Amino acid sequence: MISGCSAEAQLLGQPARPRPLPEGIELAFNHRETSRYRSPITGQWRQGDDLEAFVLASIRAARREILVAVQELSLPQVAEALEARHREGLTVKVVLENTYSTTWSQEHPADLAPNQRTRHEQLKALGWGDAVAILQRAGVPLIDDTADGSAGSGLMHHKFMVVDRAVVVTGSANFTPSCIHGDPGAPRSRGNVNHLLRLHSRELAGAFAAEFERMWGDGPGGQADSRFGLGKGGGAAQQLMVGATPVTVLFAPHRRSDPHQGLGLLKELLSGSRKHLDMALFVLSEQRLADAMAQLQEQGVTIRLLADPGFANRAFSEVLDLLGTQLPDHRCGLEAANRPWQRPLDGVGTPRLASGDKLHHKVAVIDHRTVITGSFNWSPSAAHQNDETLLVFDSPLLAAHFTTEIDRLWKGAELGITERLARKQERQRNRCGSGVQRG
Repeated sequence: MISGCSAEAQLLGQPARPRPLPEGIELAFNHRETSRYRSPITGQWRQGDDLEAFVLASIRAARREILVAVQELSLPQVAEALEARHREGLTVKVVLENTYSTTWSQEHPADLAPNQRTRHEQLKALGWGDAVAILQRAGVPLIDDTADGSAGSGLMHHKFMVVDRAVVVTGSANFTPSCIHGDPGAPRSRGNVNHLLRLHSRELAGAFAAEFERMWGDGPGGQADSRFGLGKGGGAAQQLMVGATPVTVLFAPHRRSDPHQGLGLLKELLSGSRKHLDMALFVLSEQRLADAMAQLQEQGVTIRLLADPGFANRAFSEVLDLLGTQLPDHRCGLEAANRPWQRPLDGVGTPRLASGDKLHHKVAVIDHRTVITGSFNWSPSAAHQNDETLLVFDSPLLAAHFTTEIDRLWKGAELGITERLARKQERQRNRCGSGVQRG
């Protein structure tokens, strides 16, 4: 799972020596160039670390307890592994987002929204089992974010697993075929670009377990004492250790007036950049963060931003600000707070991905030392509505691995105003003119 690149070893025709990682930290990327595995979807060898195997290894290593909080779990092997540990007497508990907590095999496509229908058809085409049904039949306790009596938080967007209150598996990946291996029926697909970390720290695991217990309450069928979304009460960032590595962890959401909110922490971290800021983001839709980057540009900080192609060109995307442009929305409105840069950023672009695949990281590397990651997209929804994790590591060793991943994505990326964005702008100009400023 853990590999690096040694130019000397490659020249000699020898296996590359793994780049070192900090004590207590393991890391896997499903598009890594220096490793490969056989895809369970196509049966073919492909580049990357097998994130599903990474999760399964952690489940099989458990001795007492497994706590899973993930937006979606649709990998039957993962469900079967949890079922096996449950039958062996381990404590196994699962929290899902309410959109994905029902058994897809019992759904009727005609009753589903278009995106849910596509998911249903893809999972059916795989011919795999129904992961949620496997858990339910085995009696594995499971709740979703309606267990507090509400209609659900914005999203139960966590992606973490706590094993024996000693190990945390977390990152950007949901436990799904599309997030890890690729889209069924699309042979070129390699899955959304994701990573997972395995963190060996009782201190950190205790913090994640406490977050899980806030959501869990007394579990299914009990009192309505589960807490999701703003009902959890926010809370300040915690300063913890994984081995010798300082880690900051913040669990969202927070009210907009709360000084501990995640967007404030992100702005503070970005403002501390001195020389380099690298980012690989699924979403950037917060004006304050774009404004903080504009100040860094004025200070001479070298900035590279790669954004998901599907989100970069939306009207609410702050990537447009960095490109020095803007785009009317479907109502021909322009955001009132937009601040297109007078000097567009050269180092902004979108990676070339297979059709249907997404850049799903939520990663930044500051000055080759500070790593920001987690489930937390850089958006108001993540900060103020969703159940999320925001992690910050102080580690040049770990930063080097994420910089290598960003370098990989950078190769062949489309920079500046792409043909896709230019065509969209032309369509909107023809429909809306210059757009109407919205207050």
